[in-house]
Amino acid sequence: MKAVVMRDTGGPEVLFLEEIEEPTITSATQIKIRIKAAGVNPVDAKLRRRGVLLPDGLPAIPGCDGAGVVVETGNKATRFRAGDEVWYCNGGLGGLQGNYADFAVLEEHVCCRKPVSIDFIHAAAAPLILITAWEALFGRARLTDERTLLVHAGAGGVGHVAIQLAKQAGVRVLTTVSTPEKQAFVTSLGADEAILYRDQGFVDEVLRLTDGRGADVVLDTVGSEVFKQSIAATAHYGDLVTLLDPGVETDWKEARNRNLRIGFTLMLTPMLRDLPQARVNQVAILRDCAEMIDSGALKISVSEHLPLDQAVQAHRLIEQGRTQGKLVLVT
Repeated sequence: MKAVVMRDTGGPEVLFLEEIEEPTITSATQIKIRIKAAGVNPVDAKLRRRGVLLPDGLPAIPGCDGAGVVVETGNKATRFRAGDEVWYCNGGLGGLQGNYADFAVLEEHVCCRKPVSIDFIHAAAAPLILITAWEALFGRARLTDERTLLVHAGAGGVGHVAIQLAKQAGVRVLTTVSTPEKQAFVTSLGADEAILYRDQGFVDEVLRLTDGRGADVVLDTVGSEVFKQSIAATAHYGDLVTLLDPGVETDWKEARNRNLRIGFTLMLTPMLRDLPQARVNQVAILRDCAEMIDSGALKISVSEHLPLDQAVQAHRLIEQGRTQGKLVLVT
């Protein structure tokens, strides 16, 4: 089969399209999938630059997100049969094969039936960002209706689904974006206020929009500098959740004085730490999101899809940080 392989860390040029042996079922509860599309996430580029997360993980096939068709099942696999269309987040961290490839073999319990109303490209774009947004908002921040949420980078992968999930929960949503085009995009998703952070300081604007209180929940999808500034934009006794490392130089004094609850979300933890029940919970999130997608209540935005042999270009685009929605590789 064809697969994108990294044998060393570095720039996008370390990704090579190679012909390798197809994976085979080795457990009775595994299924084999003909991958139709693979999502490209910022974490893929980070692992390519810094090194994979599992020991002795090179060479590696990147890509956590996949969507495709079941072509074979183990003799004790009962949830799926050949021909079923599935989506999932599995592999891509080193060691366990990722999804920049023609085929994958995985345990059936980490898979979910693909939403019937969307194609493989949009399905492959979604699992990691949906699980991340859901866990951040409802697992870490315990978001409920009649609260105010600030989502940073609302036009990005996690941001654009976080806005929609929060609106479905009856939440007032503020978000930050970089351009008027992205402002229009997030407004179309239901954002109540879209702050052009390059033109106006987001802290002052959030305080203005909340009568000086700040947002009850802030979701940082950007990084340490935005996290640090967000402390002052979070209401007293509020929740500040980040997907990234706040940095060793973070001054926690104001966060403490505000009695903030700080949360971290890394949806890859169940794979990294082998937590079976957590993985089951994540599949349940995908099932709920599939129902929302099929009902028309949740939309997945794909800015561009490229063939598998353009993985290098896909990584260059994702590292530019200007993508609206998601990037996808088509096998």
